[in-house]
Amino acid sequence: MNLLRLPWAWWRRARAQPARSAPPAGSPSPDPSADPSTGPSTDPTADPFADTRSAADDEALADALPHLEDSTTHPTARSLFGEILDWMLAPLLLLWPMSIAVTYLVAKSIANGPYDRALESSAIVLSQQVREVNGRVTLQLPLSAREILRADETDNVYFQVVGKRGEYVAGDHDLPLPSEEDAGQPGLVQLRDDRVVGNDVRVAYTYINLRNVSGPQPVLVQVAETLDKRARLANEIIKGVILPQFVILPLAVVLVWFGLSRGLSPLTTIQQRIRARNPGDTSPIDEHSAPQEITPLVASFNDLLARLDQSVQTQKRFIADAAHQMKTPLAGLRMQAELAQREQSPEELRRSLAQIAGSSERAAHLVTQLLSLARMENLAGAGSMSPLDIAALARDVVKDWLPQAWARRIDLGLDADDHLVMIQGNRLMLTEMLNNLLDNAIRYTPPGGHATVRVSVDAFEPFVYLDVEDTGPGIPPGERERVMERFYRVLGTGTDGSGLGLAIVREIVQQHGGEVTIGDNVYQTEPRRAGTRFRVTLRRLTGEATA
Repeated sequence: MNLLRLPWAWWRRARAQPARSAPPAGSPSPDPSADPSTGPSTDPTADPFADTRSAADDEALADALPHLEDSTTHPTARSLFGEILDWMLAPLLLLWPMSIAVTYLVAKSIANGPYDRALESSAIVLSQQVREVNGRVTLQLPLSAREILRADETDNVYFQVVGKRGEYVAGDHDLPLPSEEDAGQPGLVQLRDDRVVGNDVRVAYTYINLRNVSGPQPVLVQVAETLDKRARLANEIIKGVILPQFVILPLAVVLVWFGLSRGLSPLTTIQQRIRARNPGDTSPIDEHSAPQEITPLVASFNDLLARLDQSVQTQKRFIADAAHQMKTPLAGLRMQAELAQREQSPEELRRSLAQIAGSSERAAHLVTQLLSLARMENLAGAGSMSPLDIAALARDVVKDWLPQAWARRIDLGLDADDHLVMIQGNRLMLTEMLNNLLDNAIRYTPPGGHATVRVSVDAFEPFVYLDVEDTGPGIPPGERERVMERFYRVLGTGTDGSGLGLAIVREIVQQHGGEVTIGDNVYQTEPRRAGTRFRVTLRRLTGEATA
């Protein structure tokens, strides 16, 4: 598949290149016979195997076979069963040839043992037959004994006796002498591998001292045999070990397959349980019924189900609240529109239209607040927190609310230092929170009153205090917890509202890990009267965290 991808990519690039410009005037025109579209070329030197396909043919072929262009766009899912099986069987199949090699070496060592001991015995017996006669080394071995020594149905047996001066005494001339490194002590039988007449042999040799014979070296006695019996015995040992493995290995594969199937059966059970669930069932999966290895996965899945259930419940609550709250203003708009249709007096008609405009404005404000609350709830856990300057944010929001404050003749001010006051937060959510607090302060503060946004820090604690103070009627202590609930409004204020602004503020503050409290804002000019002070406490970023 990869080999087929390269030509298509090349043809794609060739098609994407711009067409060549026409040849300049006066230049020789190209030979029309060379154009494959006019017919076959008559040039005898042309390549008969050259590709004469047109670009249109290549484009049609590439479009007809899109699956050959790039096979990596649809990666196949990996199988956990196959992954475990590969990691279990691959080492087993790699170790099997190694076990065969080790078995061969062990079998060869086992086969060499008894034959080496027999060869050593022959060398000792032969060395005992070496005598000194008249100052010369002789081998006193009868012909029958020599025939017995060479009697072997499988291997060829060689022997040799070499005197102290290196002269040949008896045996086979072709048997090579041991090297100087292999020379040993007299009376000690040693073994080595060598070659005789092109055949590998095993040699047992020893040195003996004859006192009455002079010479620079001791007498050498060697006995050698070929390796056919040893190889046959080693092969029999290997067959006895390897042949059962041909039965055991497939059986082991089957047992591993069966064991993996049984071991992964709890995954299949959990999969069947999930598939059998109702689409609306977000209850957690029992972690105790899952294997210990996938318990973290089940726990994470349960956490996802819990968050999904929370999101679903939030949507259901939003739909229920929206349906309940929108019913009354829409019914009022319909009633006012019907009354306006019945009015005959232009003055009464203008009054009805003004009421319709006011009702539609309140309905639009309610819809805006509902959408804002839903957006803030959906932003929970979105991971969009970043370091920001809360003082600069408060300064920007206060500037946006100055026209509305001036329109109501309210003195809106900001009390914040010029230095940075850094927190970890979401700019959009904190802006919405401050907008709702200022909307609440301006809405309930009478004309000529004051509204102040204050940003302060505690030098000894890592907190930021964002206060919004007004000179309105205030909130009774018994109502301060309930005003944070959805659609709850204090009676007798005489001011329109949706009852959602403070609920949005509480939602945003909770998502930032902060706290919102309601207190009294004592008038400096009239200490007996008190407005409202909303204090939002947020954690301040230290110098190390902002670096």
